[in-house]
Amino acid sequence: MPRWEMEAEVKNKVSTSLEANVTFLKRELGVGDSFDVIHLDVEYSGKKMSLFMIDGLIKDDMLHLLQKFMANLKQNELQSSTIKKMMQSYIPYVELDSTDDLDKAVDMVLAGPTALVIDGESEIILIDARTYPVRGPEEPDTERVVRGSRDGFVETIVFNTALIRRRVRDRTLRMKYLQVGRRSKTDMVICYIDDIADHDLVKKLEDRLSKIDTDGLPMAEKTVEEFITGSKWNPFPAVRYTERPDTLAAHLYEGHVCLIVDGSPSAMIAPTSYWHHLQHAEEYRNKPLVGAYLRLVRFLAVWASLFLLPLWYLLAIDPSLVPKSMDFIGPNDPGKIPLFLQFLLIEVGIDMLRMAAIHTPTSLATALGLVAALMIGQVAVEVGLLTNEVILYLALAAIGTFSTPSYELSLANRLVRLFLLISTALFHTLGLVVGFALVVIYLSRMKSFGVPYMWPFIPFNFKGFKDILLRSPIPLQPKRPEILKPKDPDR
Repeated sequence: MPRWEMEAEVKNKVSTSLEANVTFLKRELGVGDSFDVIHLDVEYSGKKMSLFMIDGLIKDDMLHLLQKFMANLKQNELQSSTIKKMMQSYIPYVELDSTDDLDKAVDMVLAGPTALVIDGESEIILIDARTYPVRGPEEPDTERVVRGSRDGFVETIVFNTALIRRRVRDRTLRMKYLQVGRRSKTDMVICYIDDIADHDLVKKLEDRLSKIDTDGLPMAEKTVEEFITGSKWNPFPAVRYTERPDTLAAHLYEGHVCLIVDGSPSAMIAPTSYWHHLQHAEEYRNKPLVGAYLRLVRFLAVWASLFLLPLWYLLAIDPSLVPKSMDFIGPNDPGKIPLFLQFLLIEVGIDMLRMAAIHTPTSLATALGLVAALMIGQVAVEVGLLTNEVILYLALAAIGTFSTPSYELSLANRLVRLFLLISTALFHTLGLVVGFALVVIYLSRMKSFGVPYMWPFIPFNFKGFKDILLRSPIPLQPKRPEILKPKDPDR
């Protein structure tokens, strides 16, 4: 049995002795050792009480107002039914709860609510007057659109659920709350529309989350993904990430189940297929014909990022495969080092530039781009380190990589490109064909929470494939994707 389950069985009951409760809470919360843990001894209506809270996670003005209300209580007004009177009459606040478990009270205080301990009572009142440092709901950098909403998820889970509620006012929208992590107690919400989503899928996700046994989730949703997807060494993303509330709402209406983790501005969408990672909100913010064109261009860019380099490399090392009408593709000058090493050098160089751009302040980004252009573009060719053709085709592949809407899929595709380059260098034509076949077979065997990763291409479904290939008009899509097994198949 996991340690957290054994600990859950040991319940420290709230005592009627104020001194015993305060001693326990002070020890567990580290009062005196941590400067931000506040403990106040107060007395209202002749009753001794204690307040425990975390500085920085409480609304000072709200607690000050509540204390003013309680200070106006008359003497001996709380002699009977104290907890009931306090919660129903004397603490005018919306989010109130009580508990008889001291461990739960400790966990709640560390999460932000204030604990009110009353002498002679076997329950503790929890006042959820908390606040978090939070930024505004700005448009996500990785999912920008020309025309559309400009709000995006933030790091506070309550704000994110509110953004979803604003768009999905369905009375069957469900937000199931749970905590994961023995020490971190990270808040999570499973979000789905009860009348649409497959309940077996919801149950499967809940079971996998309940089996997570770890101290904490330092990387939030990425750590959760590694626990629940079961594909620890698979580079392809088994769930889709989004920072846009409208994108998540669209998936909820299709029958997907979403997971929101406190502390992360990204929501997880499950199950997902390979094709979900190639879709973008921009396609649905334009007319259907324009959206279909944008999708086809994006598909071409992604395929180019995967197969253009290995194919050109094959034609470069085996000129007999090149038709006479296309002998201009080169290379005219193979350079001073082998082509394969040139590709490896420039692949690693672009990844180094990408990482440098992440760590470079915005004010220095222009200087970084200038240095990269001069060093890689011009000097590398002049000294013979790289050829013009290598830079050209790698640039086209890089554009395709950056055109991939899913950052996770773009990284996985980069590894696939390297694998195809290596197999082509080793076995030439056979290596490229077999390498491509192995990639397709690998993807065809993948599943995301029971859904085939390559659906509707493998297994083939004509209607689903048509909707994936072309951005169809919404009125012509009356059915939800059948692979999700929605309870209500009609839109």
